[in-house]
Amino acid sequence: MNRMMIAALGTALAAMTPSLALAQAAPVELVGDVKVDRVVVENGTEKHVLTEPGVVVPGDALLFTTQYRNAGTVAIKNFVVTNPLPEAVVLSAEGADQLIVSVDGGKSFGKLAALRVTGTDGKARPAQAGDVTHIRWVLPVLAPGGSGALSYHATVR
Repeated sequence: MNRMMIAALGTALAAMTPSLALAQAAPVELVGDVKVDRVVVENGTEKHVLTEPGVVVPGDALLFTTQYRNAGTVAIKNFVVTNPLPEAVVLSAEGADQLIVSVDGGKSFGKLAALRVTGTDGKARPAQAGDVTHIRWVLPVLAPGGSGALSYHATVR
């Protein structure tokens, strides 16, 4: 990976901020984070260790997390969190079918298996994890004081 790519990824990771699609005035706190997910062998057993990103290279596995908390006193219904994927990463195929995603820059959303894109040959094809531009979660009810975390795995291109 060249220095420009590392700088671009670093900027994207530092600026990673989930957007609020339906709750601009809602008292919901969102905090984004990213970790490198490294597999290490300890006493003959593989385990995942999350570390600060520092320098990343193509193929590094990343875990993006958005912590949320309703700091208000009223329940919020259908709270939407939309995360754009940094251009320097690709959504991991594993688990991608469980997410609501966009492959058109956030204009429309659905399950990956139901989405189509135009291939380089000009023909429509089924969308793949590498086509995803945004991920969206809808929290049906976020109770006062309620909190949690939303996450997805990606790989550095």
